[in-house]
Amino acid sequence: MKIQDIRVIAKDIGVKASGMNKSLLIQTIQSAEGNFNCFSSALEGECDQTSCRWREDCFLTSKKLNS
Repeated sequence: MKIQDIRVIAKDIGVKASGMNKSLLIQTIQSAEGNFNCFSSALEGECDQTSCRWREDCFLTSKKLNS
């Protein structure tokens, strides 16, 4: 998901996006929505949050951070 799209989601739920990188912004949105703020923590492509809207980006970001 593009950062512009993530900022729209943040704005819609009242999260101020300024000064945050993509990962931190997504984690902040996850917390604001009452979910685990676990973005980019999926190790080895494993995650039990199957309905998470960030799942695909999470796996990609986790892979980059852990390689």
